[in-house]
Amino acid sequence: MKKQLGQTDRWLEAAGAHAKAKSFDSNLFLGFRLAPDQFGFARQIQVACDTAKLAASRLTGKEAPVHADTEQTLDELRTRVQSVIGYLEGFSAKDFEAASTVTITQPRWEGRTMTGADYFVEHAVPNFFFHLTTAYAILRHNGVAIGKRDYLGPLTQTAP
Repeated sequence: MKKQLGQTDRWLEAAGAHAKAKSFDSNLFLGFRLAPDQFGFARQIQVACDTAKLAASRLTGKEAPVHADTEQTLDELRTRVQSVIGYLEGFSAKDFEAASTVTITQPRWEGRTMTGADYFVEHAVPNFFFHLTTAYAILRHNGVAIGKRDYLGPLTQTAP
């Protein structure tokens, strides 16, 4: 998630450059959406950030930073993304040693629970990528020149 948020920061930078090249207010992106009943772009980024930080928090018991969801510019969204990246950089593999067996619940689950392993695989990862992919699609739909390599970022590969 940390890596993908780093890519997201690059998308936000590209969106700003696109708006400047086309002579429109880059902050218009914040309200763009793919469908009338979907969250706008800003909310997609906020939820992706929240999913990443809350997954780490819930799985480790460490306090997550609070964000007020008041971003009104691309730069403020970039600050939020960078803040969550910074938070995630504070974790080590040791922090997650017991993560698979912790019990996770949320108020909207009405008392139901999941193991940490199930929560991460069935909820956190799909939710994170759903919102991230939707944000990416909003930018692509609106002409921002980002592609699959911008989505994936550098890959960990070895030579044959």
